Amino acid sequence: MPRWLWALLFGLFAALWWMGHRGSMPTAALQGNGLARCPMPPPFADSNQPRQSALDGQLAPFRFGNATISPLAGFSLEARVLSRENYSIGPSADYSPTDLALGWGPMSEPGMAKKLHVSQAGRWYHYGWGGDGPPLAPDVIIRNSANMHMVPADPSVARSLQAIDAGDMVRVDGWLIRIDSDKGWHWQSSLSRDDSGGGACELVLVCAIRNL
Repeated sequence: MPRWLWALLFGLFAALWWMGHRGSMPTAALQGNGLARCPMPPPFADSNQPRQSALDGQLAPFRFGNATISPLAGFSLEARVLSRENYSIGPSADYSPTDLALGWGPMSEPGMAKKLHVSQAGRWYHYGWGGDGPPLAPDVIIRNSANMHMVPADPSVARSLQAIDAGDMVRVDGWLIRIDSDKGWHWQSSLSRDDSGGGACELVLVCAIRNL
């Protein structure tokens, strides 16, 4: 096969991969498919730390497709987007088409993502540092950042989510949730900001998200 044809095929494959992983429009929108409305959780007092609040009967479990979505806690935060990644493959993408790696408190300082070489893949958030050591103590990094699976509640939220990019300061209001599929598959949010590793990500039903 001529070299130019190999190059053309490679270019087409790269373009298709990029559009599928980076440019896809978040399409999961739960309103009208089981969620009548997405009530806002209680506001937080300290914008430097996320607020996790009691349900207080504001949002009941509801059906979406072949799954039940159960709220676990109210959730609000202001944070910097360290990185973002779109997903379009697998059952999780039917609910959460975008992950945001978010940093709050000291992790919201401009340039922190570059200092920590932040990246995302496979629904994980990765970071590291060179010979100079981390810019913050590792326990501070863990307590003040997380990879969050964003579940937009309606088409308007989905459009707002699409406009968010790395480096933005954002406010997110919604609910930490658990998803139980009729086929036995389930996905549950972390309820702690101090954990790391498997199961430490937040699964957020997003009622509102905006740039600050």
